[in-house]
Amino acid sequence: MATFNQLRAFVDAERHGSFTAAADHLAVAQASVSELVRRLEEELATQLFVRGSRRLSLTAAGEELLPYAQQSLHAADAGTQAVQSLGSLGGGTATFGVPRNADFYLLSSLVQTFHTRYPAVRVRLVGQNSAETAAAIAAGEIEAGLVVLPVDDEELTVRPLIRDEVFYISSDPARTVKPITIKTFAKAKLVLYDVHYGWNDPTRRQLAERAQLAGVRIEPQIEIEHVEAALKLVAGNVGDTIASSAVIDSATFPAGLHTAPFAEPLYDTIALAQHRSRPLSNATREFARLAEDTIRELRDGTHALVSGAEGLPGLVRRRTLIDPIAPEDAR
Repeated sequence: MATFNQLRAFVDAERHGSFTAAADHLAVAQASVSELVRRLEEELATQLFVRGSRRLSLTAAGEELLPYAQQSLHAADAGTQAVQSLGSLGGGTATFGVPRNADFYLLSSLVQTFHTRYPAVRVRLVGQNSAETAAAIAAGEIEAGLVVLPVDDEELTVRPLIRDEVFYISSDPARTVKPITIKTFAKAKLVLYDVHYGWNDPTRRQLAERAQLAGVRIEPQIEIEHVEAALKLVAGNVGDTIASSAVIDSATFPAGLHTAPFAEPLYDTIALAQHRSRPLSNATREFARLAEDTIRELRDGTHALVSGAEGLPGLVRRRTLIDPIAPEDAR
């Protein structure tokens, strides 16, 4: 089978009219070009050039081969240029998944920051439940993403980044005077969100596992899709819910609500996930690095969250909103 070097020597020899001129253009020895063409002719069992004249001329076989050789070299050069453009982030597409509550973790500015740095790169940013993000990565629909654990990770590499405590939320301060056990939680009138994925949602999965071990069932009174809507219902005394500290300490958290930790602390662990056997494109790798830097800054307190919870009765302001994952905790 003809090699690209053989085809390039053949095309350049035809273009420049001699092996010597082709060698000068390719910056190699004249003997190397002659040998490459000779091997190509040997491979094809035919003569490609009429030799002996002052300028090389193609045989009928050479005329037949030339357009195909040119097309092959053009395709190879275009492919090389595309890869090099990805390497310098002068092109390509970053495909990345983020949790639907990404705004609470200061991830909403990711696209703008990335686009400012790499304006030629296209971005596909998919916001959905972590269960769906994990499935999309496994299926090859997106390259990587931030997920809340636990997720099904049989085909994934998962690296925990931060841990955000989840609290019980109520409009009645009497229900938040002490930590909440799973049995107390199961008896409460609950408004839970992420109804589409239900008990496949990572936070709900943790609660379901605890309830199973305690021999109780969690049966919410109302199930809706978004945490913001659940909090509005709680503020209207419809029922109680749960929320992470990032949500509680955001400016949009409704006034007049009260929180209590779980007796066995409950955490949303945010992790970076990608397919175990598929390398990331340079564009997605850079987007993932930027997302991780944003999470790290939040974890280390470089970003300041605007709290809507300061001074509310029954609500204790936490010094550390998000705890770093200790190395021994990483999977």
